Amino acid sequence: MTAIGELTREHDVVVDLIGDARTAHTAGDVDGMAAIARRIAVVLGPHTEVEEHGLFPAMAVEFPDHIAGLEAEHRRVEAVVGEAEHGTPADPGWPLRLLDVLNLLRAHILKEQDGVFPAALACLSTAEWETVEAVRARVGTSAQVAVGRPRR
Repeated sequence: MTAIGELTREHDVVVDLIGDARTAHTAGDVDGMAAIARRIAVVLGPHTEVEEHGLFPAMAVEFPDHIAGLEAEHRRVEAVVGEAEHGTPADPGWPLRLLDVLNLLRAHILKEQDGVFPAALACLSTAEWETVEAVRARVGTSAQVAVGRPRR
């Protein structure tokens, strides 16, 4: 499915950016971490819309607790990543909070890749896939973020 392929490509971009954030942290580059957090937010914006308004509603019928947990993780990631929306957070605890939430995000991605996406491929109807594709068409894609991304 095109939708799953695009969601997977976005996951790949985010995983690369997580590695970049870890490298920036090791180098003591908090400004770099903040810039990477903003790039992650750019990728996750449309990605999360497609999941929460296209894919997850169809999955929530059969897996309500699992989907609710994934959505709660989305909120946690958005909160910490969002702290860098307007620049480098002044809070000296933010870099470690970011690393913690990026560890959560990495585990979250594995849950989706290994559980949600295969289940969706097996369970969703044609009409449900059309809904997913309609949300993607409305929000667009963020895969272009990977092109030309600076390495840290």
